[in-house]
Amino acid sequence: MQAKQRFKLSRLTTACVRIMALLGLSTAISLSELQSHALAASSVRNEAIAFNCNESEATIRARGGASVTVGQSTIYIGYQQVSANNKDPRLIRFDAGRRVWCKTNYEVTGDDSTGYGLVWNGGNIYAVFTATGTQGRPSQDFRRFATNGWLTNYGSGGGAKVAILTRINPANGNIRAATFLSSVLTNGRTNSMQVNSLALRLNGNLIVGASSWSYPRRANHARMSCNSASPYPYTIEFTPNLDRVIRARAVGCR
Repeated sequence: MQAKQRFKLSRLTTACVRIMALLGLSTAISLSELQSHALAASSVRNEAIAFNCNESEATIRARGGASVTVGQSTIYIGYQQVSANNKDPRLIRFDAGRRVWCKTNYEVTGDDSTGYGLVWNGGNIYAVFTATGTQGRPSQDFRRFATNGWLTNYGSGGGAKVAILTRINPANGNIRAATFLSSVLTNGRTNSMQVNSLALRLNGNLIVGASSWSYPRRANHARMSCNSASPYPYTIEFTPNLDRVIRARAVGCR
């Protein structure tokens, strides 16, 4: 290997190790797997952007929301303000500036739902959406995609903003699998979860870095015991179909 190539590989490896540490992941994995994290395009924003399906790519891109690019294809995530007090999620794909598809029917109830995170390695796209409660029928929201998910619905209560993780076919934008991701209070009611980062392992597992309010869940859904105030830095690893958790851990919790 030439010296220049070794230098680039060393820089990539160092960057990957730092990313793994920030995500709370073990660095005792193979070099090829470390590089796979870096090669997957990932983008998560604290705030979602508004757009509609008739807007140009340049207009949507200028708003600075979450987006991922593989080759000439770019996918943007956000929401559309469909009424004075209701937001519905949006996901759109452009190839070299040409709109390929735009999804408007993931969630059409009265609940506010937005999208704010993506990861894509050229295969399946994983996208993060929000929910603040349960309204309408399962056929009108993400519950219809999460029937086999780790968590199949929002849970008890309402008002707390939770995450919904989805696995999406990049060819048409259709959701293949989904799971809700929430915290749980001592009384069993649902509490807030904010996703901060997304990464993919070489085996396809999805690594989620999040901020969990009281209290994060173990892999068996039960709430953790924590010895400090929330939010808690939380890392959770899902199988590719989002139906099982491999591991979950939170700083200050057990």
